[in-house]
Parts: sequence; structure tokens; C-alpha cells
Amino acid sequence: MTNNGFHVAVVGATGAVGQRMIETLEKRKFPIRRLTLLSSSRSAGKTLTFKNEEITVQEAKPESFEGVDIALFSAGGSVSKQLAPEAAKRGAVVIDNTSAFRMDPEVPLVVPEVNKEDLKKHKGIIANPNCSTIQMVVALEPIRQKYGLKKVIVSTYQAVSGAGAKAINELNEQTKAIINGEEFTPAVLPVASDPKHYQIAFNAIPQIDKFQDNGFTFEEMKMINETKKIMHLPELKIAATCVRLPVAVGHSESVYFEIEKEGVTARDIQELIKTAPGAVLQDDPAEQIYPMPADSVGKNEVFVGRIRKDLDEEKGFHMWVVSDNLLKGAAWNSVQIAETLIEMGLLK
Repeated sequence: MTNNGFHVAVVGATGAVGQRMIETLEKRKFPIRRLTLLSSSRSAGKTLTFKNEEITVQEAKPESFEGVDIALFSAGGSVSKQLAPEAAKRGAVVIDNTSAFRMDPEVPLVVPEVNKEDLKKHKGIIANPNCSTIQMVVALEPIRQKYGLKKVIVSTYQAVSGAGAKAINELNEQTKAIINGEEFTPAVLPVASDPKHYQIAFNAIPQIDKFQDNGFTFEEMKMINETKKIMHLPELKIAATCVRLPVAVGHSESVYFEIEKEGVTARDIQELIKTAPGAVLQDDPAEQIYPMPADSVGKNEVFVGRIRKDLDEEKGFHMWVVSDNLLKGAAWNSVQIAETLIEMGLLK
């Protein structure tokens, strides 16, 4: 590793997102002087490769962050709540990929294509939004800027990787069992700590995270509250239904939205998406061109298609939004925040 650059720590380095963070740092040629890989005591001692160099994973402790410039966290909310303030106290800028600080009014919640100016307000901790929120606001922001935004109704079709490696394994094992006519016992989805678990293979589960008293799940409330915060639209009317599908990687969303201006066409919206930062238009029904999760895997962009005007509501439109939930939904957005901090002169 070079002598120039930053001392970067990745917390949760052995997890699915942590490993994507390490890969993304390498692909982006992020300026790294030293890379520290941290995890729970259970995973400490494992080795991971970065730029052909083997790095031993260490147990994450408060003192692990001495001299760290940037700390990328993806090890669960309880770890972030415990260690992120410790890292910030020692001078690191924390970019946290859990829900621990997202709705904290003192913590910026950032998608660089949408609200990078909020980075100027950080006090040591920056929150990375929920994966399904990120891809939706990337698609909606150019529309909001030009035509205003009054209402959003989103239904998500989310990959099992959003629930971790155990959920991917469960999908694979259940699929094999069903094909081979074997018995199996679901143990992971919809929520590992819930008393009931359901088949995910060849199925759709309309629950992601715990149910709240209002009938929405925590995942749905995350999308609702985070979107309002990121877009600075506290009065936005928004509702979400989040569904888990038997897809390994790549979240899909059906988004209905209403704008403020009249006389806007689907073509106008398409033209906006064409030039929107971080978005790629894939929208040609005549040629059956539209985004699909299998095509999004390994890509940083948000893919948008099926843009059409609502048949009854003059200011209403529909679109289909797809992205790799482990990259733009997590690892890439985190690294992108770090890159943006450097570009804005907020990390030296």
C-alpha cells in the first residue's frame, strides 16, 4: 500500500456488504495509506485480500480506531451504536451502513446524487440510507428538481441478500430441496428473531423486518421516513409495501409518483432520467427493454424503465427501478460518500 492517502477501517469486513466495500475500495482506487479490517471476535483472525495483500481481520474495539481517518461500518446496528461514537471521538469520519443513526437529526443521511450538501453538517458520523430508499431517491430526485413531487407509493421486490448470507443460503437450500422433493424447515425469513419463518423459494413474503403498531413494517417505515429526510420533503405523502422475493441480488421497485406541474409527458420524464447522475434509462417496450435485477448485479448504477403516465391522474406516473442492493444500496454508496467528502474538501 502507498504512503499517501487515508487510513481506512472497514467494520464488519467479513460480511457480504463488508466484502463488497473492500472490493469497491480496490476497484475505485480509493486513496488508501493503510487498511484496517475489523469484525466481531467470532470472525477475527480470518484473512481477506486487498490489492493482492493478505490482511488479518481484527476484533473491533474502541482502540481499533486510533489514527483512522475513515471508518466504514456494516456490522449491525448494535455494533454501530457502541463503536461509531468511539471512532468519531478518535477523529475518524464514520460512514454507517446500519439504521442506528439514520433518523438522528444531528446525523446527515446521504445519497451523493441527491443531497451531498448535507455532508457539510456532519459531526463525525454520516448515515448510509436503506438500500431500497437509495435507489428510489436517485430516480426521483431529478423529477423533484424539475417538476416537484407531491406523492409516492412504492412496492418493492427485494432480494434475499438484503437479509444477509444466511438468507441466500436458505434460498439455495430450499430451492434444491423443492426440486428434489425433500423436506425442509425455514429458519431465516422473514425475520430471524420472529417466531414464524416461511418458505422463500418459489414464494413471495410480504414482510421485511418487524411489524410496527401502525401495520407497516420497519423496512417500510425506513423508506417513508428516510425519503422525507434525504429529499428535505417533510410533507411528502408517501407509502411503501416491501416484499421479499426469491432473488439473490438486486432490488426492484414499482414506483407511482405524482408531480406538481401539469402538461408533463412520460417522454419528459425519460429525458430527465437519461441525464440524471447515477441513473441509467432502460426503457423501450417495443424492444422489451427494461431493468431486471439479474442484469444489475455488480453494477453501481440505478436502472429505470417502464416509465408511463397514469391513466386517471393527470400528474401521476409509474416507473420501475432496479439496483444491486449490495453495491449502490450499501457498499458503493458508502464509498461514494467518502469520495464526495474528499471532492468537497471535507476530508483532508
